[in-house]
Amino acid sequence: MDAIAAELAEFLVQRLQTIPASSRLLVGVSGIPASGKSSLAELVVGHVNMISGGEGSEETAALVGLDGWHLTRAQLDAFPDPKLAHDRRGAHWTFDGDAYVEFVKSLRQPLSESSVITAPSFDHALKDPSPHAVSIRSHHRIVVIEGLYTFLSIDPWSHAGELLDERWLVDISVDEATKRLVKRHVISGVAKDMDEAVWRACNNDMPNGQFIIDHILEPTRRIASIDDPVFTVQ
Repeated sequence: MDAIAAELAEFLVQRLQTIPASSRLLVGVSGIPASGKSSLAELVVGHVNMISGGEGSEETAALVGLDGWHLTRAQLDAFPDPKLAHDRRGAHWTFDGDAYVEFVKSLRQPLSESSVITAPSFDHALKDPSPHAVSIRSHHRIVVIEGLYTFLSIDPWSHAGELLDERWLVDISVDEATKRLVKRHVISGVAKDMDEAVWRACNNDMPNGQFIIDHILEPTRRIASIDDPVFTVQ
């Protein structure tokens, strides 16, 4: 995957030269659970910053994760069916889609040396979002946003997706992604055993994945997921 990420980074650096100096290049990276979108996005940003700057220079690219727009556990408690909301945490309706759209709109504003745009991240220790955890500054000309729903075709998500310059979809079959997820849930401790891992993958993760497949804006690029031996079921 590193070689693919390096090629994509070169593409972004070159494309950045074609847009006005007052604008940003916005990239959304999506894919069903276990497609490898987070790893790819992180690698691409790392390569962009490596090839676009010299020693001591400011970074050109910033990485933002959609997980920061998860609704808090307290907000899920206020749902008509709190148990369902918690069980399905990770579905698109358990995110603050409107706030995500406003964030992407803010990135479309002309660059200002003094302005700082912030984004939340997800605190896995607290199991809730951490507000203003990521700072996007004027030197961040490329912003890569990774997550399941970065460019859904439904309201309000589509308003953000249509503002992205690049919409990259990491392709993987549902069967292969499910196998990766089951093993990942066991290795990470998210599930206490194989039975719970299978339940989580089949009853929450993959329904979310199928929703993405059925409701996504046309990608500008499809990227084949590279097999990760760590998550291959023996």
